[in-house]
Amino acid sequence: MARAHSFYDQEATYFVTMTVVYWIDVFTREEYRNIILDSFKYCQEHKDLKIHAYVIMSNHIHMIITKGRNKNLSDILRDFKKHTAKNIVKSIEENTKESRREWMLWMFQRAGQKNPKNRDFQFWQQHNQPIILDTSEKLLQRLGYIHDNPIKAGIVQDAKDYLYSSASNYHGMKYNLLEVDVLG
Repeated sequence: MARAHSFYDQEATYFVTMTVVYWIDVFTREEYRNIILDSFKYCQEHKDLKIHAYVIMSNHIHMIITKGRNKNLSDILRDFKKHTAKNIVKSIEENTKESRREWMLWMFQRAGQKNPKNRDFQFWQQHNQPIILDTSEKLLQRLGYIHDNPIKAGIVQDAKDYLYSSASNYHGMKYNLLEVDVLG
């Protein structure tokens, strides 16, 4: 079934959500979050992806993004999801200290079997739910939503204190795990 959401204006700024199948809490482990951060950095450096804001929660990621030269946002995110899925699943398989290893791998395999587009497993839900941010009101609302996610989840009391978010970039803090293209 085709989704109504798509990147129909390649020059626009988008709010994107990527969710782990069955909302499995994979990103409670630093090792798996770091795969996401390394992949973000790769896409910034080699695919000219402009990340304006992000948050990595336990089972999903929100971003505000635009593309650079000559790249298609759908292609960038497809490659990002394929690469991170493969590497996170491999990391889970190899992590003998992962207490949920057997269960998570079984769930990813189960999701993959339900989807004819996959052979072995499925890590991410298929859709990205891109929403075009074509007004300053929409942009500010989504930026606040991203940065307030860890507060609403009860993880921190102040958005800038959540390590896996761009909120610290917007508060001018010196330590950030990922440099972003701050929206002015």
